[in-house]
Amino acid sequence: MKVAVVAHRNKTLGGGLTELRETLTRYGVSDPLWFEVPKSKKAPKAVKRALKEGAELIFVWGGDGTVQRALDVLAGTGVPMAVLPAGTGNLFASNLEIPIDLEQAVQVGLNGAITAIDVGTINGEHFGVMAGVGADALMIEQADGTLKDRLGRGAYVLTGLRTVTDASVKVRVDVDGEKFYSGKAGSVIVGNVGRVLGGIDAFDDASPRDGMLDVAVVTATSATQWARVLSRAVTGKTAEAKYVEMTQAHTIDIALKSRRLYQVDGGDRSEVKKLKIRVQPRALTVCVPNGQAPQ
Repeated sequence: MKVAVVAHRNKTLGGGLTELRETLTRYGVSDPLWFEVPKSKKAPKAVKRALKEGAELIFVWGGDGTVQRALDVLAGTGVPMAVLPAGTGNLFASNLEIPIDLEQAVQVGLNGAITAIDVGTINGEHFGVMAGVGADALMIEQADGTLKDRLGRGAYVLTGLRTVTDASVKVRVDVDGEKFYSGKAGSVIVGNVGRVLGGIDAFDDASPRDGMLDVAVVTATSATQWARVLSRAVTGKTAEAKYVEMTQAHTIDIALKSRRLYQVDGGDRSEVKKLKIRVQPRALTVCVPNGQAPQ
């Protein structure tokens, strides 16, 4: 089997990329295709090169941003992705119970189970964890790399206190062709898995193999209201929160009265007024721990 490694060279896990080479060699992978990139935006080109050179398994070293850029290329190809969670949040890995340990993650890639999971698309770009518009996107955009490296998930909390009152916008959300919500909202979040921004278990019943996406419209517009939403979310009771409307859908169309930033798996994107979100059932092949294939 031809194995490739696509690595964000500025991310760390265990003893770094040197240890990764040594670990792969111990497991019989002595000469993998090897691509190092300086930023997550460069990962798609490396993944495409790996596929062109015949890779049958691609290890992706980095955080959620690198993983998202890689899966955007790999979705629909059938080539398995093995995640080496070397980032800050690693939400994609944690939702699939991939250990944040270099050797254990390598073992999952080489000897774990191979399964197909759903992915979402937002304006044509694939995501594995979540996408959103409003306060969550502003939090991500303002929590710069240095702050995230120093505070981790706390960076989002800190910036969130500064941004929630600026995020409110009039919005219409249609799900599966029918109006679901129309009015002012602080954020619209669409999840493919349960644990999303900041590691909060926002979608209690979410599964990346149910052929559906979970939708949360947060109608909170003040810091006090957001605090009430978050207090419910951190206890796993988001559906009971006063300022949240939730549902599941195959298609989600969002129309905003004014342009807003949106985010994809923790990476900020440009301002838009319309978002077209779709689910692609079982489109991504991924390596997971034996016995841990999501239902």
